Amino acid sequence: MNSPAPRPRASTGGAFAAMLTLMLAACTGAPGITGGSQTGGTGPSAPGALRVVATTTVLADLVQQVGKERVNVHSLVPRGGEVHTFDPSPSDASKVADAQLLVINGLGLDDWLGDMAADAGADNVPMVRLAEGLQGVAYLEGDDHDGEPFNPHLWLNVEYGVLYVERLTDALAEADPDDADAYRANADDYIAELQELDGWAREQMAGIPDTNRKVISFHEAFPYFAEAYDLEIIGTVVDAPGQDPSAGEVTALIDTIRDEEAAAIFTEAQFPTTAAERISEETSLEIVGTLYNDSVGEAPADSYIGMMRWNVEQVVEALQ
Repeated sequence: MNSPAPRPRASTGGAFAAMLTLMLAACTGAPGITGGSQTGGTGPSAPGALRVVATTTVLADLVQQVGKERVNVHSLVPRGGEVHTFDPSPSDASKVADAQLLVINGLGLDDWLGDMAADAGADNVPMVRLAEGLQGVAYLEGDDHDGEPFNPHLWLNVEYGVLYVERLTDALAEADPDDADAYRANADDYIAELQELDGWAREQMAGIPDTNRKVISFHEAFPYFAEAYDLEIIGTVVDAPGQDPSAGEVTALIDTIRDEEAAAIFTEAQFPTTAAERISEETSLEIVGTLYNDSVGEAPADSYIGMMRWNVEQVVEALQ
């Protein structure tokens, strides 16, 4: 099932655009981003490396793994940041204006980069939307993200992460055709690692008893993870990040937990756990944390592979 083009978001113009004009004037002729990825990367970039800006540290890590020293990648949302509510600064816009490739997830998660690129005068910079219109994906209905029709967190199913890498590799090769063979060789090696990771995850998750497979998640970030690895999400703590549940919603969720005999609550590293802790106290339900989705974390969860291994280990330990 292919996804339609996402709805346009409100422009970031106004005061931000005025600040941006001053920033870009000061940065004219500045060199590209230095120091490699914010996600740990694979070392410094080579001179003349392709300048890539990604919206999140997860996507930036995928770029780094495929591009290695041939890319200089910057994540706009920092490690531990919140992509849903990210507020870009003029310095972020200067990086976008200087980029040679923009990488976003799409499906409403980070479409604000389109407005940001327009304000930065970077309309002509190629932008790849990794999650949209992928062949072989069963898109799941979205319940938040301003009413977007599809849940955007595809990468939490490693099989879909492989599809991200394949599309990203094509985009890097198109932006830098001289290094296309190197990108494809790197991608082949990385995809083999991801396929090994997916097999390991399925093996680990298979050991969870059937009676422990109903869970609560903090928000609608884990449906693809649950579908891939045979869990059932029967409720969420919040409808969307930044929205606290009402007393009625908490009561209804507690009733669901008791009726369905949920096994655990999934929480996420970048969000407060107050509401989940309150529900845990009422139900004696274990909190599985801290999990990662939109952002990588500290070691050993400081890469896409690392965070997926971490998530599987945390879930299996709690549910077994």
